[in-house]
Amino acid sequence: QVYLVESGGGSVQAGGSLRLSCVASGSIARINAMGWYRRTPGRHREPVADIDSDGSTDYADSVKGRFTISRDNAGNTVYLQMDSLKPEDTAVYYCEAWVVDTSPGSRIPTQYWGQGTQVTVSS
Repeated sequence: QVYLVESGGGSVQAGGSLRLSCVASGSIARINAMGWYRRTPGRHREPVADIDSDGSTDYADSVKGRFTISRDNAGNTVYLQMDSLKPEDTAVYYCEAWVVDTSPGSRIPTQYWGQGTQVTVSS
């Protein structure tokens, strides 16, 4: 089993910053891509940013220039630095990771999710 645990959510005023962290643990042989999604009430979960094992990144248009994703491969950790936050960034943020586990013969990565952390931005 693989576990993802997020931290760093909270409440902040518009224009402020927060940094989310997500640590993966468990039966991990290799982690491929890691990323962050968010969901607001009444909407589907949407991608925010992702980072591959080689460090290449991708961002949703709505957060480009304000959010920065990074990862620590040795620590199986992914971060999301969120600056210039806006009220529309208010959501539950979920960490996700594509993991090849340690099961014998396992080669296909499986997507795992964290439990989510609330980010609230007030105007």
